[in-house]
Amino acid sequence: MGLLTNRVERNEIKPGDHIYTYRAVFAYSHHGIFVGGSKVVHFRPERNLDSSIDTSSNLLDPTFPQSTCPTFPDCGFRQPNSGVVLSCLDCFLRNGSLYCFEYGVTPSVFLAKVRGGTCTTAASDPLETVIHRAMYLLQNGFGNYDIFENNCEDFALYCKTGLLILDNLGIGRSGQASSVIGAPLAALLSSPLKLLMPSPIGVATVTAGMYCMTRYATDIGIRTDVIKVAVEDLAVSLGWAGRPDEAAEENEASNRQVVAL
Repeated sequence: MGLLTNRVERNEIKPGDHIYTYRAVFAYSHHGIFVGGSKVVHFRPERNLDSSIDTSSNLLDPTFPQSTCPTFPDCGFRQPNSGVVLSCLDCFLRNGSLYCFEYGVTPSVFLAKVRGGTCTTAASDPLETVIHRAMYLLQNGFGNYDIFENNCEDFALYCKTGLLILDNLGIGRSGQASSVIGAPLAALLSSPLKLLMPSPIGVATVTAGMYCMTRYATDIGIRTDVIKVAVEDLAVSLGWAGRPDEAAEENEASNRQVVAL
């Protein structure tokens, strides 16, 4: 367990792990679920999937040409009009380092991880359940991509926990999204303290404390506005899937295919 992140080697991850890698010189991270067989299921903006330029999970990535994977013929598989993609681990990482998202951390560890998008206090469900959710959503989609409310980290967090937020108020489950919003908010809220605290160090300490508490308050492990939703109910309620028995058969076939590869 690293102080800021949790970098791992390829032989340390197992099917069902939530992994991520950094893009654009650590400007942001891209997240997915490792499903075994050197395959990763992840979520990207649909508009980028059919273009010659792939900007992955955010708009900050420099241009990156999309090409056919020379190793795995099914790399890049997705259903029409869906941003959930099956990629090989090499294409997911793009020569970047591999990190493993941490679950069930203590509040003190969570607050010590200054950068968001690396851990949560929420517990992970069994790994077979995680893989089932990822493969089901590969067949049925995960709705429309939104950088703040429904991004790649939100997808991975749902696969690991099954938790959804009842009412999104501009931010979803993503830790890195809460960091982007929390930093300027903390600076804004602490700015009046400059008139009361002559020491710049004191103001900086208070600002840092507000930032950490903002991140902690939005973590799905402590929020009270989250509910557990079965992936089958999620897909049917939002109109992503057909009859439940057909979806289950398709998902089981996909799981067998990934394991075989």
